[in-house]
Amino acid sequence: MSTAPSRAPSAARSALTTLSVRGAREHNLKGIDVDLPRDSLVVITGLSGSGKSSLAFDTIYAEGQRRYVESLSAYARQFLEMMQKPDVEHIDGLSPAISIEQKTTSRNPRSTVATVTEIYDYMRLLWARVGIPYSPATGLPISAQTVSQMVDRVMALPEGTRAYLLAPVVRGRKGEYRKELAEWQKAGYTRVRIDGELYSIEDAPALDKKYKHDIEVVVDRIAVKDGIQTRLADSFEQALKLADGLVYIDLADTTVAELNGEAAPEKPKKGSAAKSAKGGQLKGAGLPDNRIVFSEKFACPVSGFTLDALEPRLFSFNAPQGACPACDGLGEKLLFDPQLVVPNEHLSLKQGAIVPWAKSNPPSPYYMQVLASLADHFGFSLDTPWDKLPGEVKIVILHGTAGKAVPLTFIDGKKSYTVSKAFEGVIGNLNRRMLQTESAWMREELGKFQTAQPCETCNGARLKPEALSVKVAGNDISATTRLSVSDALEWFATLDGKLTSQQSQIAKAILKEINERLGFLNNVGLDYLNLDRTSGTLSGGESQRIRLASQIGSGLSGVLYVLDEPSIGLHQRDNDRLLETLKRLRDLGNTVIVVEHDEDAIRAADWIVDLGPGAGVHGGDIVAQGTLEDILGNENSLTGQYLTGARRIEVPKKRRKGNGKSLVVEGARANNLKNVTAKIPLGTFCCVTGVSGSGKSSLTIDTLQAGASRVLNGARVVAGAHDAIKGLEHCDKVIEIDQSPIGRTPRSNPATYTGSFTLIRDWFAGLPEAQARGYKAGRFSFNVKGGRCEACQGDGLIKIEMHFLPDVYVTCEECGGKRYNRETLEVKFKGHSIADVLDMTIEDAVEFFKAVPPIRERMAMLNEVGLGYVKVGQQATTLSGGEAQRVKLAKELARRSTGKTLYILDEPTTGLHFEDVRKLLEVLHRLVEQGNSVVVIEHNLDVIKTADWIIDMGPEGGVRGGEVVAEGTPEQVAKNKASFTGQYLAPLLKR
Repeated sequence: MSTAPSRAPSAARSALTTLSVRGAREHNLKGIDVDLPRDSLVVITGLSGSGKSSLAFDTIYAEGQRRYVESLSAYARQFLEMMQKPDVEHIDGLSPAISIEQKTTSRNPRSTVATVTEIYDYMRLLWARVGIPYSPATGLPISAQTVSQMVDRVMALPEGTRAYLLAPVVRGRKGEYRKELAEWQKAGYTRVRIDGELYSIEDAPALDKKYKHDIEVVVDRIAVKDGIQTRLADSFEQALKLADGLVYIDLADTTVAELNGEAAPEKPKKGSAAKSAKGGQLKGAGLPDNRIVFSEKFACPVSGFTLDALEPRLFSFNAPQGACPACDGLGEKLLFDPQLVVPNEHLSLKQGAIVPWAKSNPPSPYYMQVLASLADHFGFSLDTPWDKLPGEVKIVILHGTAGKAVPLTFIDGKKSYTVSKAFEGVIGNLNRRMLQTESAWMREELGKFQTAQPCETCNGARLKPEALSVKVAGNDISATTRLSVSDALEWFATLDGKLTSQQSQIAKAILKEINERLGFLNNVGLDYLNLDRTSGTLSGGESQRIRLASQIGSGLSGVLYVLDEPSIGLHQRDNDRLLETLKRLRDLGNTVIVVEHDEDAIRAADWIVDLGPGAGVHGGDIVAQGTLEDILGNENSLTGQYLTGARRIEVPKKRRKGNGKSLVVEGARANNLKNVTAKIPLGTFCCVTGVSGSGKSSLTIDTLQAGASRVLNGARVVAGAHDAIKGLEHCDKVIEIDQSPIGRTPRSNPATYTGSFTLIRDWFAGLPEAQARGYKAGRFSFNVKGGRCEACQGDGLIKIEMHFLPDVYVTCEECGGKRYNRETLEVKFKGHSIADVLDMTIEDAVEFFKAVPPIRERMAMLNEVGLGYVKVGQQATTLSGGEAQRVKLAKELARRSTGKTLYILDEPTTGLHFEDVRKLLEVLHRLVEQGNSVVVIEHNLDVIKTADWIIDMGPEGGVRGGEVVAEGTPEQVAKNKASFTGQYLAPLLKR
């Protein structure tokens, strides 16, 4: 066993040099002792289920976090989630711990990349402090002025300039205004200008209340000369009070252009529609040519558009001051989607193409009578498939007759009658029913036909027009958040040169924070993400790297960071940047522990811990630990054998050509895809590759999987924009196997998910003892009353709330943690109760049920995908993403294969060791051998090199991606100089 390496001491280095763990027994750990060097990059590796997370997260991190929280006051602790004390004798050299796991940051639609990283908070401050409001009517900047600034502007006019100081009390409003005119006269004002003509108030004409009018009170008449400043200031104050913060100065003998030395505008011809030269406004002009406008608020003199003081909350879509009122700042609304209303376009109206009408409960003859009437009136047949109907007919059926009456014939009993009325359309009908219903069930049913679509008021910008009128260097805040991280980095880096010296001084500290955070995101390989991307759409790896970037920004030292496979979803090209980030975190004086399988990460580590030798009950021991050289030289280390090349995943000797048929996705335009057409040969193992953000998921999941599910499975999903998917008639179903949990409650487990538990309960219910007692299958369920232990309601544990201490879970005394009552446990098969079966490992269950083929086959399939170490009744919440995906894979494999199934997997190697990847590939290739087609999104080169066909997306991520860079066999892609995947694949194939 090696000792911890000695590294050069740093200023932040603690006096303690080692993190010592003694007697760790959490989950499957077998009382292990381990010494990790502090202030180092430590990689913990090993087979899936060997105990990596149990050591890193459930022991080291849990104890570090628990000790830190315990140091706080009892009052503070009651608001924090207290962690259980891990099963470990003691840990020395522990720092406050931060865990960065693969959980998605937030499912809240208000959470975006910019808000999570706090970039948006700084952007709001920047726009509030240096932003310039622009008038939506004229496109010109508008600004607020003080009375002193107004006076100075007037005094800057040439001496002797004559002008009127006017208060615009009525602007473009209807009314007679007799009462107001009397009040202004009573207040001492003698003259007004109405619709461009000057009158004394007593001679003002009667106004027609049906027309809009402009009325300005003449507050003062001035000739510019020294000494009038005080009088001018008083006049401005009076006018501002009268006109709610707005004042006009209308020049009597000249124009603003002439004062500025510009050519005078052409005078209107006599008899034209123009007003008199006394300051009247030309038709179609923005402002009269002799007018100067002053405002103590941000206000547009033409449109009346006003802004209060610019504050950061104006730019927040989570605050009422800034959020778009139509969508409450979400940027989108739930609307009825034609794709969900008519999911299968090959059906006719008679066959039920319009699903919400065809499946109304009970079925209503009214809808078919309406459609029949429309068919008679517009001349189409109810037997014509939807996709063959003319476009205008589809519009009428979905959106109605736009208020035009059409004859609709209805049958009431044996009588028929015709009414002439406007048809509201299917979507209009659904909208009305959604608004009128008080039934939660009906709202839920109708909601199945809705999707989130951009808000028509703000076009997805989330903010009020007032916020969007404020611009920095010509950009509003929403347009800037639509930039990718790399584009935003470039824009903010050059922004300082576009600001005035005063703005630059204000923005200096804000820009420093924004640029730093953008730089960190760029360094962890997230340069392709748009700042307005919602957090819920990020993968686990992306979420983790965002949090990693935030931690680097905090600049803490002396902290213990524990990370869970940060390389997930990252192309080899971007791996180096991630590793540099981890090293930087270490060099700040932190200890970085990473659970990882990536070869580059293992080779870059200062210290490696290899757990094993097997998984589950066969794991939990330290096989090897030390530097890279120590691992490479250890014959017992499975990881070392793969690193040295003694073991490897072989390249197939022959690539499959497929069955001669193909799936072709044509004109895919979802997200960043640029009208992509891609061919997938059926009967092959196909890998979709490319750098992060290149469009792999957009093509494979959003377009191919969604489109195929609609046609083959009848799924109600919206596929990404595309022209067509050809060749689906050669497949009978599509199965997507992702890494989402198999259940969100501890009551869900591999047995319940795969359907084995139903068979096991039926088997126990069929035993002589159970039949003698009259027990049915429900007796053996821990989810319903009857056979379960009621003291713990089938949980096996009882939760004791401890307020400011962590909640304590104690084993139920009544059932001893077995979950069932005594009577149920008395029914046994081969000496084992149903509780004993749930506590077995899957490999033991295969042997135990060898005489029961239906159960044995399901258990054998779980064992075959490498889950033999998992317990039959293991809680779903304790399974990793990779384990959950393999449970799903086993469930599909247990079904009888038709040889025409399309399997789609998204990064199935997540959480898998080299040896696990080898086992998984055997299973996937066996599926293809049976005639099925497998499409995998993958970065793992060991998987890519075994593919029959590769579609490589790129060339970059985000807006610079979305194209097919290369397609063909791995050998063909490796020769393509433009393919980053090919560059990394070439040396592997030569080897």
